[in-house]
Amino acid sequence: MRRTVALAAALVALLACGTKHTSITGKIRYGQNAEENYQAGLDELKASNYPEAMKFFEYVGTKYPFSKYAALSELRIADVKFRQSRFAESAEAYRLFVQMHPTSEELDYAEFRVGLSRFREAPDDFLLFPPAYEKDSRALRAAVTELRDLVTSRPDSKYAPEAKKVLDEAVARLARHEWYVADFYYKRKRWAGAARRLETLLEKYPDSGHDVEALFRLADAYVKLDERHRAKKALQQVVVKHPDDPRRPEAEKLLAGLR
Repeated sequence: MRRTVALAAALVALLACGTKHTSITGKIRYGQNAEENYQAGLDELKASNYPEAMKFFEYVGTKYPFSKYAALSELRIADVKFRQSRFAESAEAYRLFVQMHPTSEELDYAEFRVGLSRFREAPDDFLLFPPAYEKDSRALRAAVTELRDLVTSRPDSKYAPEAKKVLDEAVARLARHEWYVADFYYKRKRWAGAARRLETLLEKYPDSGHDVEALFRLADAYVKLDERHRAKKALQQVVVKHPDDPRRPEAEKLLAGLR
């Protein structure tokens, strides 16, 4: 009796290993046409059966290359890679779809996912590694470029609102990153590096929340570099652009000392 129960349980477990479109041995049950196989791939993707989904989509592309489902399968392959957190690969797959199918109804979706993939590709904790800052920020910068293009060129796209949210977060992270690196240089008295980063912060990411402090530090860095004209220019920006800031009198006093 115990052996019978054990065998029955093993059989149930074995049957559970199969899916709607695969046998218990893992063999793919391909459909009769492109649409059936594409739908099977969608079913497997929805069930998070990524290897099986990939096989169906690749089969459609190979077996029915001139079907509309072949192009859609290319897009879904990119989706599989995205779901597997293979973001660099998914970005390239979405980009290739955009290049190869510029008239597709799914074009704005693919464009959005290029940017989203780049955003997800960037590590959340890259600020902790200043020696590798250029490499770590590359994906975020690419995300900003892609998402800004979508929001600007396709403002009526149904993906535009979400793209704008991701864009704002990407820009905020880049601003924090720029401030972090500038602070890293400033505290180590590497004035040229600090000035360069502070200039970038102020130019590319205005209203970051660090504007006034960045201008004061920029002025200080330029004084240390004996570039008094640039130091004065930074302090003048405090007076002109932030007239109600409580540190304005301090900026005016420093300006007077530079004349």
